[in-house]
Amino acid sequence: MASNLLEMKNITKRFGQVKAVDNVSLSIEAGQVLSLCGENGSGKSTLMKVLSAVYPHGTFDGEILFGGEPLVAHGVRDTEQKGIAIIHQELALVKQMTVLENIFLGVEWARLGVMDYDNMYLRCQRMLAQVKLNIDPNTRVGELGLGQQQLVEIAKALNKQVRLLILDEPTASLTESETAILLDIVDDLRNHDIACIYISHKLNEVKAISDVICVIRDGRHIATRPAAGLSEEALITMMVGRELTELYPRQPHAIGEEILRVEGLTAWHPVNRHIRRVNNAAFSLHKGEILGIAGLVGSGRTELVQCLFGSYPGRWEGSIILNGAPVRFANCRQAMRRGIAMVPEDRKKDGIVPVMSVGSNITLAALRQFTGGFGMVDEAGEQAAVRDAIERLKVKTSSPELAIGRLSGGNQQKAILAKCLLLNPDILILDEPTRGIDIGAKQEIYLLINQLVRQGIAVIVVSSELPEVLGISDRVLAMHQGSIKADLINRGLTQEQVMEAALRSDSHV
Repeated sequence: MASNLLEMKNITKRFGQVKAVDNVSLSIEAGQVLSLCGENGSGKSTLMKVLSAVYPHGTFDGEILFGGEPLVAHGVRDTEQKGIAIIHQELALVKQMTVLENIFLGVEWARLGVMDYDNMYLRCQRMLAQVKLNIDPNTRVGELGLGQQQLVEIAKALNKQVRLLILDEPTASLTESETAILLDIVDDLRNHDIACIYISHKLNEVKAISDVICVIRDGRHIATRPAAGLSEEALITMMVGRELTELYPRQPHAIGEEILRVEGLTAWHPVNRHIRRVNNAAFSLHKGEILGIAGLVGSGRTELVQCLFGSYPGRWEGSIILNGAPVRFANCRQAMRRGIAMVPEDRKKDGIVPVMSVGSNITLAALRQFTGGFGMVDEAGEQAAVRDAIERLKVKTSSPELAIGRLSGGNQQKAILAKCLLLNPDILILDEPTRGIDIGAKQEIYLLINQLVRQGIAVIVVSSELPEVLGISDRVLAMHQGSIKADLINRGLTQEQVMEAALRSDSHV
């Protein structure tokens, strides 16, 4: 019987009176892939921060054995020296530095006090080849796409003689082809006896890559099962504690009169100004309608909705007609005052102020509602609105005063939605609304979207997940290379039909 590389025994981590992890145990063998599954806020990331010593020895109860010896780590450097590396969903690369400089950051090679760049360069080439990344080590990281940056992070971990690699939502921002490359690399780690703990809400990936699946819920261990023979339905039931009989709940709703019309919208790249990110886009939107926008990464979906919301950083032209009158927003504040709200694609960068409280983030865009004479804030009214929003969106937080940066990604997303709804918008734009969110929280967001359109609110949903677009939309815009290739009524639409429409050379609207 193979001995375990890692054993975590009876781990409990408290934040005040709250147990984020409650008596959880897990183990993994060398060369094994274990997927850690659970809803947002279930304790997955907290457990991995305990393992990687983000929360050091002495701040939690329980015991960790690594390679058969007690792991007593007082910081991340200690665990890295033992061969444990964690790659977070938000990458930790220095984008102004080269790939080589990032891979050797903190572990530089030197001879007689002088950097040994020649040998570092050769070593870097070997690490990049191992992750199937054919680039010059002197390339600046900021020039790479997200998928390539993810592979650089893995190469950086492999350079440190990693024995256990932890991947936290590694494919949340990757294309299908980039995801396939990453999964091949994880599969290849088995051949080098490198163990991997894989955290993802994409259950098809979990099933495809895992040897073992461990589920935790509300901080407690629910089950550990072999991946072979475990159905997605059974896995979902373990994760959420109930059956999700219909992931995309389609509910009848009336579609009203036109509220928005866009004509001839063209947007140019902010830096390479000869490149069109959106090319002569035209479409309409009606009250009580869910309009999905589908297309490959880079098709211009995000740039299109940024123009509508006044947040596009480059030059654009075209006409936007809102409630029958032409408008042009210089910034998002103007858009919000005219009844448009948006949940941005990058919630960390554009959606929250991490150091501010959950409550302050929720009311940040609507403070005028709670400001009376002399600029005084109605604190009681604001707190009541925060409580109602947290209850309505089911935001899991120990307190409205907790810094929002300490919430899970899914609960941050719910708080951003709460902020938008506090504006009482006529149009709600959702750009990748369920990225990095567990399946239970996804269904809650879909149910909320159904509630909003029944109230007459128009919703635009941008998503890289075609099943999501088809599952919730009344109509679908198929985009490719900046152009709207098709405007399709969603009556039994298939993924193949949408992709065929997006990729064909002729435009048909």
